[in-house]
Formats: sequence, structure tokens, C-alpha cells
Amino acid sequence: MRYNKIRKMDIADGPGVRVSIFMQGCAFNCKECFNPETHDFNGGKEFTEDTIKRVLELCENENIAGLSILGGEPMHPKNIEATTQLAKAFKAKFPNKTIWLWSGFLFDKDLKNQEVLKYIDVLVDGQYVDSLRDPKLKYCGSSNQRVIDVQKSLKENKVVLVD
Repeated sequence: MRYNKIRKMDIADGPGVRVSIFMQGCAFNCKECFNPETHDFNGGKEFTEDTIKRVLELCENENIAGLSILGGEPMHPKNIEATTQLAKAFKAKFPNKTIWLWSGFLFDKDLKNQEVLKYIDVLVDGQYVDSLRDPKLKYCGSSNQRVIDVQKSLKENKVVLVD
């Protein structure tokens, strides 16, 4: 399992100031992806317990609103174990901070039974589609993507979008 980079203060990927981690490896290879350097599963750095420790230390800053997990593809079978470990450790330490996660996989089709969803607050799902690009969208790149309230969706057993 590998990751590409960690941003210690990110204001683009979710509300407020956040720590962001970009997982390494993606099989979707969306046309005009904003992060093609994360596609190679052999690139980046090794994801270890020290990686989790470093992310949690960065999140201790009281100005950090939460953690954003992007990619690459954090929900790919090669990455989901590390993503779950990180999300679980984060929520254990920071139950009042949020986790936002971006995935090309669909919540209700591909991800519904994944353990990691227990820890995710908001999921932006769906592959980026360049022909549907809309720079006015908040937290999405293309209009097919959804910003989902994961905990409400799990509770109500249907997709509930964030307002």
C-alpha cells in the first residue's frame, strides 16, 4: 500500500483547513484527471503505521477541521485496507472532526458494505468525466459526481446528499 503526498494545510479539499492525504494508485485513469501522478500503484511512498501517526499528529492542530482522503483511488482493493486503518484511527482520536473522501467508485453500487464507511462523514463519489466538467461545482469536478452524507445515507439506507 502506498501514498503520494500529504498536505498539512489544505483549503481546497473540503470545508475549513484540512490535512489531506493522496493515496497512490488508480485504475480509472479518467481523461484530464487533476492528479495523474497518483495513478501508478508502484509510485509514491510506502504507507506504514508511521504514515498514520504523522497524519494524526498534523490533525492535532486545533485549526484543522478534518481529514481529506483523495487519490489516486483510496477505495481501490489495493488501497482500501490502508484507507480503513487511517480513517478508523482518525475517528478514534478526533471524533468531532470530519473525514471527507473522494472516490471514483459509487456509494450505492460499489461501496455500501465497506467497513471504512463507518468512519467517513462525506463521500464525493463517481469518476471525473471531462465532458461533464463544471468549475462552479463545490467539491466536485464534474456534474455526475455526488457529495454524499455517508452517515445519514447508511442510517436511511438510501443516498442522502449534503446540502
